[in-house]
Amino acid sequence: MSGTTIRAVAAIAAAAFAVLSGGCHSIDDDRIPVAPVNIVFNTVADWNIYGVAGAMDHRSFIREKRVPSKFPYTASTYTGFGGVLLVCDVLGNPQAFDLSCPVEARQDVRVSIDEESTLARCPKCGSTYNVFSLMGHPESGPAADDGYGLRRYNVGPGRGGSAYMVVSY
Repeated sequence: MSGTTIRAVAAIAAAAFAVLSGGCHSIDDDRIPVAPVNIVFNTVADWNIYGVAGAMDHRSFIREKRVPSKFPYTASTYTGFGGVLLVCDVLGNPQAFDLSCPVEARQDVRVSIDEESTLARCPKCGSTYNVFSLMGHPESGPAADDGYGLRRYNVGPGRGGSAYMVVSY
């Protein structure tokens, strides 16, 4: 190998090492208080009506506000601290996040999907979060500066034949 090639390979290796070791930082997704989440889609039909149909689809669940309005909420339905943002990621997998902005950490300050950028955006601090491909990691604003991500919830198959269930642990 020539000296130029060796230096180029060394520079690439050094850059990769910097990114993998020192360039990464952890995301704090525990800023929102722990609150129970239990959303059950009893049938595939319920999932087809109220769930997320495919990649980049999203829906918000806020029990206190009856959002969505015709969802069959029960006494055992809980929607987290500020509500639940249910999305279908770019690969078509359902994911769930708390709607509360972790910078504001208030139940009444909720992110919503900006249809143009496809990012979740806080109306108060302006932070944006990537919920479709980066698991709620911050993209911009105070959340990105401080490393605050959206609180994630688990989505899995429901018990007793229900289509899906969103639960917190």
